[in-house]
Amino acid sequence: MPTLTRAFIKSAFVYLAVALLLGFVLAMPTTIPLPAFVRTLNPAFFHLFLVGWVTQMIFGVIYWMFPIITRANPRGDAWVGWTTFALLNVGLLLRVVAEPINNARPYGIWGWLLAIAALLQWGAALFFVMLAWPRVKDRYRGE
Repeated sequence: MPTLTRAFIKSAFVYLAVALLLGFVLAMPTTIPLPAFVRTLNPAFFHLFLVGWVTQMIFGVIYWMFPIITRANPRGDAWVGWTTFALLNVGLLLRVVAEPINNARPYGIWGWLLAIAALLQWGAALFFVMLAWPRVKDRYRGE
């Protein structure tokens, strides 16, 4: 299994554990006293689950299992994959931090940080398409 695939899958498992823990906390009855900011973490839960767990697992498995490009360059440029990994994770972590704060204080830098987080995640998607696109082909020609 390629190192990049292991990085995607291991981080996906970490995000799954954090998302499930956060989901458990968010599902607690409102009669249990929790800090007020905890109830604003619902969007963070969904991003941790969908981007952190699902998307990273998909990216990791695709990088590993899709057909090779050529024998000399089976998975494409590794730097594109690592750039995807970095952009996706930095964007996700920035979003998880900035979104609850922006909900509590909507006027400030936090809205801009959310926009930057979205751009980072969008960039990760573009880099991943660049990485996987050459591997989607009719059939292997032995090149």
